[in-house]
Amino acid sequence: GDCFPCPQEGCPMMGHYADRFPAKLKRVNQKYFLNTAADPPFATWRQKVFIKLSGVKKTRGDINLVFHDTEGNTKEYEIASGVLSQDQVYTKYLDVAINPKNTKAIEFLWNKAVFTLLWARLGAETINIIHGEDGHT
Repeated sequence: GDCFPCPQEGCPMMGHYADRFPAKLKRVNQKYFLNTAADPPFATWRQKVFIKLSGVKKTRGDINLVFHDTEGNTKEYEIASGVLSQDQVYTKYLDVAINPKNTKAIEFLWNKAVFTLLWARLGAETINIIHGEDGHT
């Protein structure tokens, strides 16, 4: 996550478009890493997620986001787990297997820990997502 967002010249690409980054091609023994999804076409899109919670001051549990695409596919990602506080903004980098251009909805899920009080409620005050490719939210 240290290289996010991409530098002004864009994220270095492997394969067909690698010639757009001539300085990187001149390095000897240059290592490249590529994150892939589990299912075809194996592409992922780097996204940075910010979530500010509202509700109870502090509770235990976990928060997840579920990405839904226009074809009915869903992918769930854990954002935080353990003690959750409404005073904190939770930030996480995700490699999402759903193209942002095809994302229909993003669902917020909160799961209580077994020993959490029954009346305790928690929600998302704000959710911001930055897409790594073009910087749009």
